[in-house]
Amino acid sequence: MGILDFLTGEFIDVIHWTDDSSDTMVWRFEREGHAIKYGAKLTVREGQAAVFVHEGQLADVFGPGLYMLETNNLPIMTTLQHWDHGFRSPFKSEIYFVNTTRFNDLKWGTKNPIIARDPEFGPIRLRAYGTYTMRVSDAAKFMSEIVGTDGEFTADEISFQIRNVIVQEFSRAIAGSGIPVLDMAANTADLSKLVTRAIDPVIAAYGLSLPEFYIENISLPEEVEKVLDKRTSMGIAGDLNRYMQFNAAEAMATGGAGGAMGAAMGAGIGAGMGMGMGQQMAQPGPWGVPTAPAPAGGTITAAAPPPLPPVEKVWHLAEGAVVTGPYGRGHLGRLITEGGLKRDTLVWTPGQDGWKPAEEVSELAQLFTIAPPPPPVR
Repeated sequence: MGILDFLTGEFIDVIHWTDDSSDTMVWRFEREGHAIKYGAKLTVREGQAAVFVHEGQLADVFGPGLYMLETNNLPIMTTLQHWDHGFRSPFKSEIYFVNTTRFNDLKWGTKNPIIARDPEFGPIRLRAYGTYTMRVSDAAKFMSEIVGTDGEFTADEISFQIRNVIVQEFSRAIAGSGIPVLDMAANTADLSKLVTRAIDPVIAAYGLSLPEFYIENISLPEEVEKVLDKRTSMGIAGDLNRYMQFNAAEAMATGGAGGAMGAAMGAGIGAGMGMGMGQQMAQPGPWGVPTAPAPAGGTITAAAPPPLPPVEKVWHLAEGAVVTGPYGRGHLGRLITEGGLKRDTLVWTPGQDGWKPAEEVSELAQLFTIAPPPPPVR
């Protein structure tokens, strides 16, 4: 360093700090040989504190304001050092500026699941995450316990330790809260207060405080959530028999083999109705001529139309959670021979009240009595 720079440093008598970063907590004012002129002006802005460290000892802490560094403003410094030359000589001391504003949107979360005892589900694993706000509440304690001689201390250097404290106290609060897992979302505010009260004494020893602490989410393991979703689906479905009937009817009407069979049945019914109407129109009347529409004001008596051909029933089979069909009665006979339909197989047809074993349905019970025996083995 040149002589001009040294002399310039000697005449500088304004000590202040403006921070353009968002994570600096402590910054050390740098001077040549740490020499501070007697009578220098110290500017401490709102949201700051200035800490004097003399010969390794913490001397004074200044809050926001403008100070003239004289003996009446430095009582502790006066006792630490003999002021010669009429208290006009420079003194050597380190000045640290501490940011006392809030550091917002800091993240926390559980790396590993927390094991808790739920009153409904028993032992269960939980994960959680959220945000918190941190600020320096005691600049002197923070300097002596955490910062030391670090010339520029950032929030990242302490946030990891704070997260560990949060997770530890959160685990204790969750385990001892007795709040059911399904009710935790409605009680995050109460849980936050419990955790904050548990954390405050620990971080107060660092000279810090947490003005705000938020729990954003408490979640279950993925496999447990899937089971819970199934349980919810069962509650929404209600009566499972009616739910399966509805699915079978919808399948017949909208798609797949069931949809094709439904369309074929509809076409057959339509064709039968058309044939019946044609026969009615072609049937001779009382004078040997086909019946025609009655003229206005008169009536013609026609013979009753023939009955519509019966529509064959179709059946669905259930094996566990798999539903197959629909099958006609003849197809069911072949399935009995092949072993695909047994007496205890559950069957259902439109109009039937729920699923029943095949042997309890009179129309199908006959198939088991007339079915041929299996072919001989040669």
